[in-house]
Amino acid sequence: MLVRRVVRSTSFPKLFGCSYSSFSKIGSFASYTSSPASSLSPKHEEYSYRTENDLAEINWDELRFGLVPTDCMYVMKSTQDGEFIHGELKDFDNIKLNPSSGVLNYGQGIYEGLKASRKRKEGGLLLFRVEENAMRMKMGAERMFMPSPSVDQFIHAVKLTVLANKRWVPPHGKGSLYVRPLLIGSGPILGLAPSPEYMFLVYASPVGNYFKEGLAPINLLVADKTHRAIPGGTGGVKTICNYAPVLKAQMQAKSKGFSDVLFLDAVNNKYLEEASSCNIFIVKGNVISTPATNGTILPGITRKSIIEIASDLGYQVEERLVPVEELSDADEVFCTGTAVVVAPVASISYNDKRYTFKTGKETVSKRLYNALTAIQMGLVQDNKGWTSEI
Repeated sequence: MLVRRVVRSTSFPKLFGCSYSSFSKIGSFASYTSSPASSLSPKHEEYSYRTENDLAEINWDELRFGLVPTDCMYVMKSTQDGEFIHGELKDFDNIKLNPSSGVLNYGQGIYEGLKASRKRKEGGLLLFRVEENAMRMKMGAERMFMPSPSVDQFIHAVKLTVLANKRWVPPHGKGSLYVRPLLIGSGPILGLAPSPEYMFLVYASPVGNYFKEGLAPINLLVADKTHRAIPGGTGGVKTICNYAPVLKAQMQAKSKGFSDVLFLDAVNNKYLEEASSCNIFIVKGNVISTPATNGTILPGITRKSIIEIASDLGYQVEERLVPVEELSDADEVFCTGTAVVVAPVASISYNDKRYTFKTGKETVSKRLYNALTAIQMGLVQDNKGWTSEI
């Protein structure tokens, strides 16, 4: 695939726009269109990427999980044949959609979420298992009857977006750059049918901890009258239409002082599935159990990583049906996800009963959190090949 470069002669202004904050060259800047991921290494000798000292001027100590507008986003539209060919960096801004677009009228859209972290010593940037996100988007696109970018195109777009927003990657230990790839039906369609055009875009925002409790244990409320997904539905893919239906239950739980809501299966109303945006694990002795992903539960990438790390550490990991009654006998409970990482659960309330669990430094969840984040932040050698440095 060809790479198109547009070069304009100018000098850097004091306020950075997308092109200015992406690549620096004396007296000029460059923007790129879509190309394979292998081409996105800093091999262009005329460019010098900004240093760690060129950080955005925000209070990193007060960073929370919320949108902080950055410099750039990546946009690529499909052809009428459903092929993605040309993409480019643009200033982060609103996008223009027809009122009859497929995503607005029929919910034809999926998204991904991943993070870029800054290494402690060298100041380089690390992405975690980006190829897993790329493959999961392709799987979700197939379920939602949408064309999707190739794995290489996805990875290239993510890397380009991160590099273009490098000054927004928090200092080591202060947070991460959350990257949100989106695939939406952008073309106009009035009758119920697939969109005639699709848009793939990637934007990013620096984030801190997901829950307001920070790294403190969270408290969950089991929802036994509302369900997140049904067999044969879309619960196993990251489609946008999975999330709005959980908001009412989530807000009701938060209004009562809970951190989030935990859903049960829709058939028997007795087996644990997942929280509104993260997977769930329970610990009993040396056994760690998590609900099996049988089409109603999102196969989380953090979930997959924790299962492998736990097995390496000698724990017995079971993916199975987990009855809600097992909460009464659990030693620990924790949630996993890109946003929450590994979040210890202090209590779960169900049917007027409150079950409490062990939290703190000497816990399985803390051990797993330390092992995972050490890899994500480059504190230990990545023997699994999960991270990619850019």
